[in-house]
Amino acid sequence: MFEQSARDPGSPVNDRLSWLADQLSPDASTVGPGGRLIRRWLPGGPAGTGRRRWALAGVLAAVVMIVLGAVALVGGSPAPEPPPALPSALPSEKRAEARAAPPAGLVISVIGRVRSPGLVTVPQGARVADVLRAAGGPEPGADVGALNLARKVTDGEQLAVGIPAPPAAPDTPPTDGKVDLNTATADQLDTLPGVGEVMAKRIVQWRTDHGGFTKVEQLRDVDGIGESKFQKLREKVTVG
Repeated sequence: MFEQSARDPGSPVNDRLSWLADQLSPDASTVGPGGRLIRRWLPGGPAGTGRRRWALAGVLAAVVMIVLGAVALVGGSPAPEPPPALPSALPSEKRAEARAAPPAGLVISVIGRVRSPGLVTVPQGARVADVLRAAGGPEPGADVGALNLARKVTDGEQLAVGIPAPPAAPDTPPTDGKVDLNTATADQLDTLPGVGEVMAKRIVQWRTDHGGFTKVEQLRDVDGIGESKFQKLREKVTVG
């Protein structure tokens, strides 16, 4: 009997393919060229092993390229966002008016025998008694009997404490059309060209602080009245 050489165990498929290769050889007992050719392409043969390695390397390279591409797309630096639009700057004149805007309430000119004469600000609906308290109260011995402490005050009026009240300015301008800087109310000054509510109150405040105007040129000393605005006002005002 012939001793049959031991063969490495393999899968049933490899065994079957090996048997077919032997059958294709010129001699059934030896492996011929046909058998050798087929064995080169068997999964267990040397050529099959090399091809499997090359295929595996190609698959790994493709996976690496896909992963790198995904990282580049996802992890790339985001495009910079444009800066938000800044609000346009206000003209210098508008900024000055915004800063000089008076607080909400009524502005009253208090003169006479009070501890803090001048302009005071009281809330809407305030009465004469509230104005006196805002001005520090009357001085000792000041006669307030002529005042109606319960009367509601109006914005821009003048309150005389302990002294005769100044004569009321006429509602209509003088015959020459000029406004007297020393007697005009804030509402009358508001009608002048280039003088608004804020500027009219500044003129009244300057008049109270300095005891009145002695000449028209002193309008230049009022905050906010420049040379151009003064030239528009000088022919419209007078000093009594």
